[in-house]
Amino acid sequence: MIRGTSRTVDIVIYCILTVIAFLSLAPVLNTLAISFSGKVAAMSGQVFFWPVDFNLEAYKSVISDRSFFISFGVSVKRVLLGGAINLLVTVLMAYPLSKSNKHFPGRNIYMWFVIFCMLFNGGLIPWYMTINTYGLLDSIWALVLPTAVPVFNVILLMNFFKGVPKELEEAAGMDGAGAWRTLVTIFIPISLPSLATVTLFSVVGHWNAFFDGMILMNHKENWPLQTYIQQLIISVNSIMNTTDPEEIKRLSNMSSQLLNAAKVMVSMIPIMLIYPFLQRYFVSGIVLGAVKE
Repeated sequence: MIRGTSRTVDIVIYCILTVIAFLSLAPVLNTLAISFSGKVAAMSGQVFFWPVDFNLEAYKSVISDRSFFISFGVSVKRVLLGGAINLLVTVLMAYPLSKSNKHFPGRNIYMWFVIFCMLFNGGLIPWYMTINTYGLLDSIWALVLPTAVPVFNVILLMNFFKGVPKELEEAAGMDGAGAWRTLVTIFIPISLPSLATVTLFSVVGHWNAFFDGMILMNHKENWPLQTYIQQLIISVNSIMNTTDPEEIKRLSNMSSQLLNAAKVMVSMIPIMLIYPFLQRYFVSGIVLGAVKE
């Protein structure tokens, strides 16, 4: 009787998880179908999870759009630079904060300061004025330095470091290893799950950010990809300003909805390529870093 009840519960759980998974994937599948559909079908709401009047005009426009690839390059540069800064700062903050107040005097003061900054901020206008005062506007540094300290990631990695056996650190100390060598040779190698997790958080955060690009970038060529996608539109002027019959035909068979869908799908590719390599660390990193002894 218990075995039959357990089997029924498992089936119910699997069904619920399947529904949740489908609801999560439904917007992506719909966007993918729209990107491969015809203009009339997409604008009339005929497209759901399968393309209608299949065509590749939207993707041809993406490939020929120089501004798209410029913004794509800005986002790649932001992810590489910002992710590296985030990881470096996270490790250098998490390691000392994982020590007790006995080994790191004033540790609790720093910790309260970190928590306060996570819960409260100075507001949008002071944030903008500070970045402007440092002369960072319209540069890649305006996109990476204000987010250089991801407090949530610091806490996650700090809790993981606290779970590292004290005997390992004591043994390293007996062998003459200082704090830097202990961090590099012991803590970092055994912290790969949490490091992969916080790296994924940083990469996704930088890649998906669009608001700061709208506020801090004055020139279109400095927009990150998500900011560029936010500004997308195909206007009637695009058709009126060209005399090439082939170009007129191509633009007339496309709409902003089709082009936006195609660019959204293309912009998802880097994250989809990165995630499988970090996925095996993701769950264990979240669990180990979120639990404090």
